[in-house]
Amino acid sequence: MISAQNHRPLLSGNKWFLYLWIMLVAAACSPKLQPVQAPVKPTEPVAKAPEPSSVKTDPKVATIALLLPFELDYLKKGYSVNALKQANIAIDYYQGFKMGLDSLTAKGYNYRLLVYDTHDLPAQSHSLAYNPDIRASDLIVGPVFPEGIKAFTSVLTSGRKPILSPLAASAPSTFKNQNLVTAIPPLEYHAWGAAEYVVKGIKAKKVFVLKSGYSVDNDYSKPFIKGIDSLGKKQVKLTQLTVSRGNLNTIIPQLSLTDQNVFVVPSTNQAFLSVTLHTLDSLSKKYPITVFGHPSWADLSFLRTELLQNINTHITSSDHIDYKAEQTLAFTRNYRKTFKADASEYSIKGFDEAMYFGNLLGKDNDGLKDLGKNEFTGIHNSFRFIKKPGLGWINTHVNVFKYANFALKQVK
Repeated sequence: MISAQNHRPLLSGNKWFLYLWIMLVAAACSPKLQPVQAPVKPTEPVAKAPEPSSVKTDPKVATIALLLPFELDYLKKGYSVNALKQANIAIDYYQGFKMGLDSLTAKGYNYRLLVYDTHDLPAQSHSLAYNPDIRASDLIVGPVFPEGIKAFTSVLTSGRKPILSPLAASAPSTFKNQNLVTAIPPLEYHAWGAAEYVVKGIKAKKVFVLKSGYSVDNDYSKPFIKGIDSLGKKQVKLTQLTVSRGNLNTIIPQLSLTDQNVFVVPSTNQAFLSVTLHTLDSLSKKYPITVFGHPSWADLSFLRTELLQNINTHITSSDHIDYKAEQTLAFTRNYRKTFKADASEYSIKGFDEAMYFGNLLGKDNDGLKDLGKNEFTGIHNSFRFIKKPGLGWINTHVNVFKYANFALKQVK
C-alpha cells in the first residue's frame, strides 16, 4: 500500500482507527500524481535541420516498506491497554518517519512508501515475509517487536536488501540474520561505551563490579569487563563482588582516598539497589566515588535523583533527547503544526531513521550496502554502524551522561 500523510488527534477509540484505516486504504488506491504538462497547440510543420532528440528520464524512486503494529483487527472488538499502547507507538513512528521522507522529498528525492499492519502477531509477520512487494523493496522497516522480527527474518535468510529493526534493542544474535540492521544499540555496546569512558575519560586505576547474584547482571557485566581488559590493556585493577544486604566491608581496605574509586552496578533490582546505593552514599562522604549504572536506571522511578547525584552516577543512553536543543525545538514545532499532536520519542526516532536511511537511498539505491562509511547525528542519537558476519549491521554509538543539578548532563 502507498501511505498517505494523516493528521491525528489523540487515540480515543475506534472512530480514530476507522479514520486511519480509511486513509491507508485510500492511499493504497491512489497513485502518486506526476506534474502534468500543459497541452501544446499544434502548428504547421516548418522545414529545418533535425536536432538530436532529448529523452527525459523518470526520477529514481526508492521503495520502502513499513511493517508496524497498527492492530486494526481490534477496530470492532475494542482495544486492550497494551494493544492501544502498541498502536500509539506505530502511529507516532509512522508520522515521524513520513515527516522525514517529506523533508527529503523537498530536496528532490523520490520515495514509494508501503505500509503494512503486522497486528503484533508473529504469524502475520511471517506471512508478510512472502509478500512480493515487500520482498522487492529497497528497504524494509520492521517489524517492531522481537517476536515479530524473529518470525519475519526466519523467512528472508539469503542475502538481499536490508531489514531495519527500528526500535528493538535486542541482541542481533537473537535473530542471526545477515540482512538485519539494528538501529538501537544493544546492551553490550552500552557496557562497552561505559568501559571506554572509565578507561579514557576517568582514567580509573581501580574498578569494582558490584553484582546482585542474579544471572541477568552478566548481560552487562561480561561485556563491560571485556571492554575494561581490552581498552585498559589489563592495567586497570578490576574486582568483582556479589553484594549481600549492601555489605561492602571486604573491599573498603582497597579504596583510595585520593583517586576515583569506580563502582559498576549492572543490576536493576529494586531491593538490591536500595541498600547497595545507600552504602555507596555513606562511603562517598569519605572516598572519591564514581558509579556507573545500568542504562535502564534513567527509567526507574524508585531511584532518587539526589542520591544518584551524591554518588556521582553516570549512565549510558542511546535515546536521551535534549528538548531544549534548537534542532529538537524546530522538529517538535513542525510536528505539532503538521499532526496537531506532540511528538513522542517514537516520532523522533522515526524521523531520525527516515533522514538517515532515506538520504542514503535517495542518493543511490545501493547506498545502504556500506553503512560503516556513513555516520549521522540525529535528534535522539547518532548512527555509527559496524558489520558482524551473520548478524548484519549494528549501531554501536551511545552517549555518556552524569547526574548533575538534578538532571542528566551529557559528558561524552
